[in-house]
Amino acid sequence: MDAIQTLIASTGLVHFTLGQVVMMLVGVGLLYLAIARGFEPLLLLPIGFGAILTNIPLAGMGEPGGILYLFYDLGIASGLFPLLIFLGVGAMTDFGALIANPRMLFLGAAAQFGIFATMFGAIALNWIPGLSFTLKEASAIAIIGGADGPTAIFLASRLAPDLLGAIAVAAYSYMALVPLIQPPIMRALTTEKERKIQMTQLRVVSKREKIVFPLLLLLLTILLLPTAAPLIGMFCLGNLMKECGVVDRLSKTVQNELINIVTIFLGLAVGSRLSAELFLTTQTLGILVLGMVAFAIGTAAGILMAKLMSKFSTQPINPLIGSAGVSAVPMAARVSNKLGLEADPHNFLLMHAMGPNVAGVIGSAVAAGILLALVG
Repeated sequence: MDAIQTLIASTGLVHFTLGQVVMMLVGVGLLYLAIARGFEPLLLLPIGFGAILTNIPLAGMGEPGGILYLFYDLGIASGLFPLLIFLGVGAMTDFGALIANPRMLFLGAAAQFGIFATMFGAIALNWIPGLSFTLKEASAIAIIGGADGPTAIFLASRLAPDLLGAIAVAAYSYMALVPLIQPPIMRALTTEKERKIQMTQLRVVSKREKIVFPLLLLLLTILLLPTAAPLIGMFCLGNLMKECGVVDRLSKTVQNELINIVTIFLGLAVGSRLSAELFLTTQTLGILVLGMVAFAIGTAAGILMAKLMSKFSTQPINPLIGSAGVSAVPMAARVSNKLGLEADPHNFLLMHAMGPNVAGVIGSAVAAGILLALVG
């Protein structure tokens, strides 16, 4: 009987808590969004599975010494994985649309307004009983508005590691839900006539320009905002590998094998922070709400800036491309293109939207650097 009791006591059935069950269901929900709906599957699938693994009683996979904890400690807490992701993203990015139309930098910058507006909103929530955010935590939450998962993880690991799981899930969930979140905002802030605006074709960008651009961007970062250098530096290195044409093997490795391997470990490491004791708090609900607000404000700010620029521009600017100023590359640009085609089947905005979309990646990294410099 003692042996039977010992065996029963070692099963998961008698050790499950309600919180662990709830978090496992959250993990299943993320798997559903990844597999059935196709929302950001490369990240939501390992995050969802990591959430299930870390909530298994007695397994200890997310506790010190467990494999998921090791992934987190070595890759997230150190900031390694987000930087390697930026290296891969840089190698897959084409700056041509932004170089051809540098004004799109203003749209990428405007879309980051949601970050700073939400930071003050998070501090204001301290008036609500049960919610309490420090300035560092508010800054880490606000970066969700940039719709840039690696940047959100990088900043949260520096400023608010205890909130990393909720911030990462919110950031990647809202990135995945871009096709559902953005269109209502875009339609509400634009008229049918504005959505039909056709933009002039972009000029051809030379190879020399594409090689010089990442070097110039890195130089400006070094001189003006060195706290953003880790993110911008890796981003520029990856892009230079792609554009210089002399390290094709390295470029292809960064674009494929390296970023794929890191994505698996990154997703599992983030999932390890979705344990019941860390996630099921009133703060988490506040983070999810604030993340949505930040994302909505960023989308709206980009559209309004595009409308303002259109009034003073000699060349037509479709305000739909302003929503692509958030960093969800290339999904946000595809949404802009889709709504443009809905208004006019001949209105192709994809290449024009890639300009502010790439600018948004730079903008979110710069915003993270500013927050690190101010409150880090």
